[in-house]
This record gives sequence, structure tokens and C-alpha cells, in this order.
Amino acid sequence: MRFIVSTSTLLKQLQAVSGALSNSTVLPILENFLFEIKDGNLTISATDLQTSMTTSLAVEAKENGRIAIPSRILLDTLKSLPEQPVAFSVDDTTFAIEISAGDGKYKLSGENGEDFPKIPVVENASSVNLPASVLSEAINKTIFAVSNDELRPAMTGVFTQLSTQHLTFVSTDAHKLVRYRRKDAKAAGTASFILPKKALTLLKSALPADDVNVSVEYNSTSAFFKFGNINLVCRLIDERYPDYEAVIPVNNPNKLHIDRLAFLGSLSRVAIYANKTTHQVRLKISGSELHISSEDIDFANEAHERLNCQYEGEDIEIGFNARFLIEMLKNLSSEEVVLEMSTPNRAGLLLPQGGDENEDVLMLVMPVMLNSYA
Repeated sequence: MRFIVSTSTLLKQLQAVSGALSNSTVLPILENFLFEIKDGNLTISATDLQTSMTTSLAVEAKENGRIAIPSRILLDTLKSLPEQPVAFSVDDTTFAIEISAGDGKYKLSGENGEDFPKIPVVENASSVNLPASVLSEAINKTIFAVSNDELRPAMTGVFTQLSTQHLTFVSTDAHKLVRYRRKDAKAAGTASFILPKKALTLLKSALPADDVNVSVEYNSTSAFFKFGNINLVCRLIDERYPDYEAVIPVNNPNKLHIDRLAFLGSLSRVAIYANKTTHQVRLKISGSELHISSEDIDFANEAHERLNCQYEGEDIEIGFNARFLIEMLKNLSSEEVVLEMSTPNRAGLLLPQGGDENEDVLMLVMPVMLNSYA
């Protein structure tokens, strides 16, 4: 088997799917790309058995065939070559590969493409179409709040609810929760499933800047994403998602309206002086003033800042993990935010003000018990 392709074109396609590769020592073939040539079209696949990605491009080739090529050495070779045509010659018996580029020749050993795991195909699937920008925004707004706790597998992905009115994406790690809803994206019927974090991270980096249409197909076990020449398949997390609506407090009479960037900047500075284990900051709100403070008694560090704000409700003093608040504020884009609270021991809600009317974003953060410094 022999084919010719441009180095930059091939490298771009390999990098697009390389995130799905596995470092499996149990199945070493998963460290390879699968190259399949059919009628002058090269399909490249990478998989870790949970998530698979494929892409395709036109090449100069006279015969069909398939070969598994070691990913690391191939990527490193292409990165170091200038833009030029590169020819691959594969021995169909020994699976030896020779790469010819300019005056250079590089030899490496491949594996039988027939031994590469089969990439799942769509069966009995329902589908919904989404603009890439909507999907990208949904991932950006939720993925940071996904849990890394493998003992609670349901929370290691983003819960996706489809309905005829809107699409909802939810993530939580039990300390913070994000509910991102799109009113301008709808499905033909209702369905819900949990998308794993790795697949969403790969999607996030692969989605194009221009607003192409993404076809999302799903069945009881897998979800399939198609856009441009990229296909991504992932196994869904087969767990029951916690009842997130039950933890969102409904009655929050204390409402703090504040400039998002001013709040973010102040928190970022004060957090430097907080305890390195709890990252606790204290918010004391009275009238139109917000006092943010932190203290690390072990090192005699403390910080205080005062911000002007609009506040409605009774005076309140409440503690939060600064890292969670900072993360949430960074993942919002509105100029102003509202922090809704009820009591110092109940969750606070962070809501953007203004912005896209098709977006409904709710971020919840659990408080931390205030220690007793004055």
C-alpha cells in the first residue's frame, strides 16, 4: 500500500483526533492511529475504547488498505518536517512502514490494521442538530464544575436533558453546580443522558470557530457527534444523575448586585491571603457596601477589601471557598452578576445579568462555615 499526502494537512488531521488516543499498556495497539484507505480517501481513527474519533482527507493512492501506525513517532516526525508532500509505503505482509519526505527516509514498524478495535457505529439512534457555538458555550459553561470523584461516576460527566422547549446541561461536584439552559435549541422529543468529561474536552478543542452545524445522535449506550470531516463517538455514563433541582434554593430574599470584573478582581486578591486548605473568604454585606476578607492564622496573613454594590435584603455575613466563586465568575461573561442568598448556611446562587436572552445560566455554590475570627 502506498499513498502521498501533504505534511501539514496530515498533521492537522492527526492532531484533531489525537486526544482520543490511549496510553494503554494492556492493549498497546490503542497507542496507534488506524489508517484506512478506500478509493483515494484516507480515514484516520483513534480510540481508548470509551471515546473514539475519526477524520478523513483525500490522498493520492492507487490501492486500498489499512495499517495501524504508532502515534507518538508519527506526530513527532510530521511536526519536525517542513511543508512538503510525504509518501508512505506499507509492506502488507510485515507491516513495515517507510516514510519518504524530501531527501529523508524514515522507517518504523506498524501493526495489522485488522487487529484495531472496531469503531462503534450508530444504531437505533435519535438525533438533534445544534450550532457549534451553542454546543461550545454549553461545554465551556459546565465542564469546570464536573466532579473528578470516581466513587460517584454520575457526577464525572455533564447531564444533558433534551426537550421540545429547550436543552439543559448540568454539572456538579457537590460543592458547586451549574445549570446551563438554551431556549433556542430544541429536540423533537425528550431524552436525558450523561456525557463523559473526556469526550466533552475533546469536542471543545475540535469544534470549529465558524458556526457549523453539529449533528448529535444518541442511543441508550453512546452519543455520536458529527461536524465537518470529524466524527466523535463516546460511551455514555450509565448511572442515575442526582436530583439537582432539589438542591437549588427557591426563596432567596438577599440579593447582591455587583460588577462581575470588580468582584472577580477583589476576590482574586483577597484569596491570596486565605487559608491554603479552606480558601475561605468572608463576605459581609450591609447597605450598599460589600466587605470581602480572608485570614490565614497560621501565617498571620489577612486581607480586607471594600466594594460598592447594590443590595436588597437583611445584613448578612457568609463564607465561601474563594476558588469556587472565582471559577464561576471567570466562566460568566455578563458585566453584572447577582448573588442570591437566604441564610449563611444555605447555598448561594450566582446569576448573570443581561447578556444573551436565549441563555439561562444558574450557578450554585455551597457556603463554608465561618471560623470565629472577628
